[in-house]
Amino acid sequence: MGQFWLLIYTIICFIIPNSAQLDNTKSFIIRIQNDVKPSVFTDVEQWYRATLGNLNSRKINSEEITDKNPNQDFLHLYKNVFHGFAARLTPQEAKELEQQSGVMAVLPDQIRHLHTTRVVPNASLFGFGKGAAVGVAPKARIAVYKICWGEICQESDILAGLDKAVEDGVHVISISIGGSAIRPFHLDPIAIGAFGAMARGVLVSAAAGNSGPDMMTVVNHAPWITTVGASTIDRRFQADLVLEDGMVITGASVSSGKWKRDPGIIFFPLIHGRNASTGEFRNSKSAFCKADSLDKELVKGKIVVCDRGGIGRVKKGEVVKDAGGVGVIVANVAPHGEGMISDSYTIPGMVITESGRKKLDDYMSSQTNPMAKIVIKGTRNGVKPAPVVASFSSRGPSADSVYVLKPDVIAPGVDILAAWPEDVPPSELPSDTRRSGFNILSGTSMSCPHVSGLAALLKGAHPDWSPAMIRSAMMTTAYTIDSEGKPLRDEESYNESSVWSTGAGHIDPEKAVDPGLVYDITANDYLQFLCAMNYSAQAIGKFSPKPFKCNRKHNKPWNINYPSISIANDSEGSSMREVVITRTVTHVGEGVSTYNALVTSPKGANVTVEPQTMRFAAKGEKQSYKVKIVSDKEVGSWGSMETQSAKLIWTDGKHNVVSPIVVVYQHLL
Repeated sequence: MGQFWLLIYTIICFIIPNSAQLDNTKSFIIRIQNDVKPSVFTDVEQWYRATLGNLNSRKINSEEITDKNPNQDFLHLYKNVFHGFAARLTPQEAKELEQQSGVMAVLPDQIRHLHTTRVVPNASLFGFGKGAAVGVAPKARIAVYKICWGEICQESDILAGLDKAVEDGVHVISISIGGSAIRPFHLDPIAIGAFGAMARGVLVSAAAGNSGPDMMTVVNHAPWITTVGASTIDRRFQADLVLEDGMVITGASVSSGKWKRDPGIIFFPLIHGRNASTGEFRNSKSAFCKADSLDKELVKGKIVVCDRGGIGRVKKGEVVKDAGGVGVIVANVAPHGEGMISDSYTIPGMVITESGRKKLDDYMSSQTNPMAKIVIKGTRNGVKPAPVVASFSSRGPSADSVYVLKPDVIAPGVDILAAWPEDVPPSELPSDTRRSGFNILSGTSMSCPHVSGLAALLKGAHPDWSPAMIRSAMMTTAYTIDSEGKPLRDEESYNESSVWSTGAGHIDPEKAVDPGLVYDITANDYLQFLCAMNYSAQAIGKFSPKPFKCNRKHNKPWNINYPSISIANDSEGSSMREVVITRTVTHVGEGVSTYNALVTSPKGANVTVEPQTMRFAAKGEKQSYKVKIVSDKEVGSWGSMETQSAKLIWTDGKHNVVSPIVVVYQHLL
């Protein structure tokens, strides 16, 4: 494989003063239509500076600016993913700038809240997960761009990182930063920058967010972004809470904290934080073990049960330790369900599920003096079922368009052994003196790099594939059956998962390299999709450097050439019982192939495909087909919410090219 670039965004932890605190200016991102530059200016940068200088509040001559520091008015200049700049402006200046010739958009800058590829032998976190650590694409070259300061990730800096990465010639951008689930595409700088990257042939892989299991929480959901949810793997770091009556409640932990006890003590007293509150905080804060909420006299020498939420999980252990407790149990409450995340507590500690919490509550309420001990069991492999959708993984549908199934895929994102800065404690608590080159981490920020690495492998194997073709290969070969041969389950309840949590399914690297057929999408196709979504010309202009002509007459949003099919109404008062969807596939296999359609219909609908057979004579050949969905009841809007799903499979006997079909029905009163 040749040398391919994989871009991973990282955070370097130091703090700089925020100038927004020093004056009334704020950071704005300004998009410019470069082709209307007046001829009097020799280059666009001079024009940009003059545009700023002509603001009434500045009255600075463009020649004077040129003679000074040329970048004094700019935070960033954007030349690749789109054209424009970032600058600090007062609200009045921003409004005035919107009226300037050539200015297409003035976006308020916002803050976004927040992996090695070489082989590392004997990698572990204090012995947990010990083994050889290797990235998905070990031969990929990595370029890292700093876009965050501490936990602050300014959108203008994110956009600058995207712009520079494209200029440097990367092939894949991996961005594990979340944003708002409800911002429309044209107001989201990451979506705008990712569009520019896609148009230059760069695949953008992004984290879906960690706001699950609530619906419509998925972020980075633009159709030109590969959106990645999180799943478990077949490894768990087991910890047991052993009750004095012999009952064992299984949880998870990578705690390396040691017991401080007399040799003869086997069990410790249990107390729930809500029953150990100081008079000042009562039980509202002590139930979550918030800082200074626990009564030291009541907690001393005991294992404290803390409800999940309110503050960080490892921070709860620190609060318990400061109050004199000897151990901490972090107990899931709704909506976390059965999901478990292993944390590196500074005292003996573990997390238990919501069902485990109920068992523990029943035991504690039945005993005058409840007693227990924590037993850290270490690494356990071969756990079943696996994978399971992580309860925290954000769910679809996309708030901007139900016609694009999001997330696209899921990948490993729970209890992942990840490279870690050796000068930062694994708990990130100032009092923690432990150090390690690796940590156990969870989140869609962990699953996203898995997909980015796979995208790099696919780009290496198929240099001529577009970003859409690479994503298509991952989606159509993804699997939805777990290690026990059952449909993928959801960690929230361990019931069967939905397409809004899995997308097309879990990535399968071996199959993705040879998908048989792929669905390609061009930049113009995406723009026509925005037209079909009734985006205004001004909104579309934020993605297209030149005026774009919409084909609104025959354009429907469900006809975007996506590997999945999703239909619903997007306007009030309208309804559909019959929808015809068009898709085009490209043959990427060798030689002659014949594909036949196999389709299952969603409940309440009948799905037919025409033609039912496609014959390909050569690699690169394209053919189109139509899918007709006839519903027994009206197809409705997202708010009415009844979702049914099925699958369309094109098979030649060797390849199974799978597309999820999603129908949202209207609830009639």
